[in-house]
Amino acid sequence: MSVVSFSRRFTLGAALVGCMLGTASFAWAQGAGAPATYNVGATATGVPFTFLDVKTNSIQGMMVDTVNAVAKAGGFNVNVQQTVFSALIPSLTSNKIDIISAAMLKTPARAQVVDFSDPVYSYGEGLIVKADDAKNYATLDDLKGEVVGAQVGTVFLDMLNKKGIFKEVRSYDSVADMTRDLALGRIKAGLGDQPIIAYQIRQHTFQGVKLAPNYKPANVGDVCLVVRKGDTETLNRLNKAIAQIKADGTLDAIVKKWGI
Repeated sequence: MSVVSFSRRFTLGAALVGCMLGTASFAWAQGAGAPATYNVGATATGVPFTFLDVKTNSIQGMMVDTVNAVAKAGGFNVNVQQTVFSALIPSLTSNKIDIISAAMLKTPARAQVVDFSDPVYSYGEGLIVKADDAKNYATLDDLKGEVVGAQVGTVFLDMLNKKGIFKEVRSYDSVADMTRDLALGRIKAGLGDQPIIAYQIRQHTFQGVKLAPNYKPANVGDVCLVVRKGDTETLNRLNKAIAQIKADGTLDAIVKKWGI
């Protein structure tokens, strides 16, 4: 083999290797810049914010649409998982999930443990009574000496316990369990998320109960996306995307869609 022939073959081979390495580097760079995927915790009992759609066996609702819209605006992916409400924060702090997207109000106590995004919705508690209860309830003081209830893990249960004026405060795993006891006369009233209760009553899901029409909520709060304490990178990413879906009308359209 001549020196020229060998030189040509070496040059060609080097070029091919260089091309392959360049292609590999390009693929690696693409992989490195791929969108992150966050595991999102949502409850199956928070209609219309989060609930299990039995037809599709998937979690749906206003907060699911919101976190999906935030993900799209922020250029990342989300994997929404069903989590019991009382287990949301423990699942977040133990790294089982990365974000909470549910009807979870921001409170000072929770803010000591986790970090909250900018608000996506605001509301207060609703007072639920039997459908035939004609008494005018304006505040919780009107229920002094009665048996009342709220869902485990909610700020409403804390409100009732701290009030200290009731004969008994009962805790329930779900609002459905609470309204069932209420309809049967086992408790006098219950506290819950006003938009959730109103939606369920409109859908005839909760039978024999109503929202006290003149009750004034004492705890109006913000619903936010929630991340681990100190996870500023994710928090900043979420807040930037939230600002975008607020500005372009996406969030307003989601709220309108779910009638809250």
